[in-house]
Amino acid sequence: MLYQSTRGDESRVSSAEAIAHGLSGDGGLFVPEFFPELSLEAIESLTIMPYSKRAAFIMSLFLTDFSIEELTGYSSAAYSAQRENGFSNSEIAPLFKINSNTRFLELWHGPTCAFKDMALQILPHLLTASLSKNGDKREICILVATSGDTGKAALEGFCDIAGTKIMVFYPRDGVSEVQKIQMTSQTGSNVNVVAVEGNFDDAQTGVKAIFSNEALKETLGGSGFTLSSANSINWGRLVPQIVYYISSYCDLCKNGEIRLGDKINFCVPTGNFGNILAAYYAEKMGLPVNKLICASNRNDVLTQFINTGLYDKNRPFFTTVSPSMDILVSSNLERLLFELSGRDGCAVASYMAALSEEGKYIVPDTMHAGLCRIFHSGFCSEEDTMKTIKDTYESNGYLIDTHTAVAYKVLNDYRHATGDKKVSVVVSTASPFKFCEAVLKALGHDYSNKGAILLDTLSEVTGCAVPKPLIDLKYATTRFNDSVSISAMNAAVIDFIGRR
Repeated sequence: MLYQSTRGDESRVSSAEAIAHGLSGDGGLFVPEFFPELSLEAIESLTIMPYSKRAAFIMSLFLTDFSIEELTGYSSAAYSAQRENGFSNSEIAPLFKINSNTRFLELWHGPTCAFKDMALQILPHLLTASLSKNGDKREICILVATSGDTGKAALEGFCDIAGTKIMVFYPRDGVSEVQKIQMTSQTGSNVNVVAVEGNFDDAQTGVKAIFSNEALKETLGGSGFTLSSANSINWGRLVPQIVYYISSYCDLCKNGEIRLGDKINFCVPTGNFGNILAAYYAEKMGLPVNKLICASNRNDVLTQFINTGLYDKNRPFFTTVSPSMDILVSSNLERLLFELSGRDGCAVASYMAALSEEGKYIVPDTMHAGLCRIFHSGFCSEEDTMKTIKDTYESNGYLIDTHTAVAYKVLNDYRHATGDKKVSVVVSTASPFKFCEAVLKALGHDYSNKGAILLDTLSEVTGCAVPKPLIDLKYATTRFNDSVSISAMNAAVIDFIGRR
């Protein structure tokens, strides 16, 4: 299978080239030339497999220049509950049943307690193998913009991987205390973490600008380095995310909770659109999906787009209790536009140019109709986020984080509006212990501005155990204190590359 750009470049590249490059030369994102078919018989065959083998099979449909033996090796190494700093649950992505038609897909049992581990534990294997397949002997510098969880997951995945360096930029005041300490205390000789004076969109825009800066890339090339990304703009990040949607459907069938072929709903808290896009790709392959419900927080730019066809980032930016969704420029939406437009790269390029120049674009009615065929959207206020955490804990004894709460509230709103009683899966993206202060406040315990990470306090209040990867954070030593302006990001990268 070959890959093409979302913006009209007619050249085609292998999956290894797409993963290694991250972005297309015209600034577009790589997408497969077609989507492989996943039959009901294939889904049934996957039900008897462990997660790692499901992952290898599904990825093999897209990554055709990798052998099934290679992918099985990578997935077995990535999705392990045996190794230290592996997954704490042998099911890797278990489903929690809260009532007869609602499941929570827990994607936070990995080494950083967030869903980003599902892709970023396997990406280092895919990326280093891709460089080898391409005959590229240069070292690689991975640049990451993060709204909180991607940064730590990428740092953990690439820590001390030979031939790589990784640099993470995060919004200085836009992550939780636990997220910040996770990143700034990261061990490893090949890592660097820098705060950006701005929000996530600023950090993301800065990283994209670095990738399109030919002079900078030439300078780095002279030092023996090439750039790549661990954000979900990289196809190697996105394809492993398709797996857990298909896997959750397999588990529902395996447990007799649905019949093979029954359609279900997924409700996904999303800001950068990569997570829910993976569900859309699974549906295009043949996964029986009724609705993909896109859940936004107060930064509801995606809700407006899905409801109206207008994407407009010209709005106030809010810092919320669900910081990983505090995003106004959703990079992966470009891939959806490509499909909705009939794979018209020129149209997509015009939308992206309008977004850059005017901060907005609107799609025609035909595209909007296609969008509404599969997507529903809603948003959740700060007050309702907190109330949902409290109500879910008090009614069900189940503790959820601030992002999962947004999704659960939006799912319940959808059900109330439509009467849809189909089995629905809420995608739970992070452990509640990554957002201790907000979760405690939701439960009626206000520890604002105490300057502590409150892991033990949340455990004492709820009776829930602190996840093993977070236990030692209270003793962590901060290694990285640098903060830069957007304009200084280039220089920071050059400085980091120059360190040996």
